Amino acid sequence: MWTFFTDTDTDMTPEVAAEYGYKLISMPYSVDAGTVYPYIDFKTFDSSAFYDSLRDGVIPTTSAISTERYIEYFEPEFAAGNDIFYIHFSAAMTITFDNMHQALALLEKKYPERRFLELDTKGITIISYLIAREAGDLLKAGKTPDEVVEWGRTEVQHYCQYFFADDLKFFRRSGRVGGLAATMGGLIGIRPIIHMSAEGKMESIGKEKGRANAMDRLVAFVEEMGEDVCSHRFIIGHTDAPELAAGLGAQLKEKYGDALKIEYVVTNPTAGSHCGPNGVGLAFHSKGR
Repeated sequence: MWTFFTDTDTDMTPEVAAEYGYKLISMPYSVDAGTVYPYIDFKTFDSSAFYDSLRDGVIPTTSAISTERYIEYFEPEFAAGNDIFYIHFSAAMTITFDNMHQALALLEKKYPERRFLELDTKGITIISYLIAREAGDLLKAGKTPDEVVEWGRTEVQHYCQYFFADDLKFFRRSGRVGGLAATMGGLIGIRPIIHMSAEGKMESIGKEKGRANAMDRLVAFVEEMGEDVCSHRFIIGHTDAPELAAGLGAQLKEKYGDALKIEYVVTNPTAGSHCGPNGVGLAFHSKGR
């Protein structure tokens, strides 16, 4: 028997995770009051309150899960005779997966008959959400974890994510975006356009003056890179910017009509700690990355 895992950095909520039988691994963030584990320390993410605190000057930090905490997640499944399939955010973005593999090396000695499979979405937030949903659909349709991993070998590279940040101080502090300093210079009002690379890293690939131009640029990327976008879920994510997200959705509906199946998602607080408020992005099926 298999147990399915995903993590909160994929933007999965407990409600959506339950549709696929995913157990959620909580990725932490820290503020002055201490470390917070989403959906463990709270049941519902109050996104407005969280992003308002960032607007008021709070800049959270994030940290990797320890080897011991991974053991706490995985050992009960192995002890119960279950194998594990984990669909997760990009391993290229964090050392947390080094800790995970250390935990698995220890557990393998104790449970040598058990199997562990993983699917690296090579993304974070909405692209990971999209891939985890589509992989979950395959599992619900009767595909095995091995078959879904094989599907992912090619299909993970056929999902794109593009987004813009509204306030660069969050990304500058985190240092998570390649090419950001060279792209931005000292210009005011510039929104960097960021995507997830084939290697699973965030890269700044351009800049636009103002939100309207930034959203136009996102739509242009869909036209350039999209493949069968109406045959797959289309995700628009935002960091407490529902009006901007709805405006982006309206632009896309004008081009693709009601056949485009848009789902709106609020960025989880751990990833949102790096993006800051008022950002918008999209994820879709594509020709490549």
